[in-house]
Amino acid sequence: MREEEKKRSSQDSSFKRFFQKRWVFPAIYIASAAIILTAVLWYQTSSTNNAAKDNKYDYNATDIAGKKFNEPAIEVNSALENFKWPVANPDTAVIQKQFYDFDGKAEDQEAALVSYNNSYHPNTGIDISMKNGETFDVLAALSGTVTDIREDSLLGNVIMIEHDKGVVTQYSSVKDFAVEVGAQVKQGQAIAKAGQSLFNEEAGVHVHFEIRKDKQPVNPISYFDKPVSSLQVEKPADDKANLTEESADDQTTTDNPEGAGTGAGSDKDKKEDGNTSDKKSEGEESTDSNSSES
Repeated sequence: MREEEKKRSSQDSSFKRFFQKRWVFPAIYIASAAIILTAVLWYQTSSTNNAAKDNKYDYNATDIAGKKFNEPAIEVNSALENFKWPVANPDTAVIQKQFYDFDGKAEDQEAALVSYNNSYHPNTGIDISMKNGETFDVLAALSGTVTDIREDSLLGNVIMIEHDKGVVTQYSSVKDFAVEVGAQVKQGQAIAKAGQSLFNEEAGVHVHFEIRKDKQPVNPISYFDKPVSSLQVEKPADDKANLTEESADDQTTTDNPEGAGTGAGSDKDKKEDGNTSDKKSEGEESTDSNSSES
């Protein structure tokens, strides 16, 4: 019995001595904290994996390395581009001839007429030249596809570039083509050099620039630094032209009193001639009746 008691007492004393050491309790606390933290992390990881499995959306396709669950990126389209001047430095440019605006003032309309072959034609674009009168690079106002390149002595050669939403830009009076049909051009890319044309010789070395929406010309000045979508509200210029032609026809009829008077006078003369003939016939009949009575 005494030996067993001695063994127990020695074990108790050694156990007490163990806990009396300074590093025992800090070590126990650290071990307990590590166990608890490991359990919490394991629980969170399990919950996240289960939630990802239940989620019907797949974010892996849009994930960037090192960043999870990013929203899908939106690709920037060329349709979001703003119209730019077809020259490198607009400050050194001069507009030789403005766009003919059917709703503009009379003096502005007169200044926008192009004289060719003893007749006047409304300018369907703007004619741009440099202050020094020298040639310059003609740049693409928007990114697009070159659909037509043709040599034209009257217009001074033509390049047409097709864009989104039925928009086409046209560059006339150019030379030294730097692109070909079917080429994809970027905004600001040089496509030709400015030249001359027989249609507007007064402009000298210049580029005739047009913007067309569904084949209808619009005023380029109104759309520089504006997106392609702004062209949706533009009223077709041909409708205005038709209205103007009809108004001109009406105006011609109204302003031609001589012609109108001639037509009316002819009818009047016919009526007067008819009345005179009737009177003559009545007079002859009365004369014949008097002669027979006598």
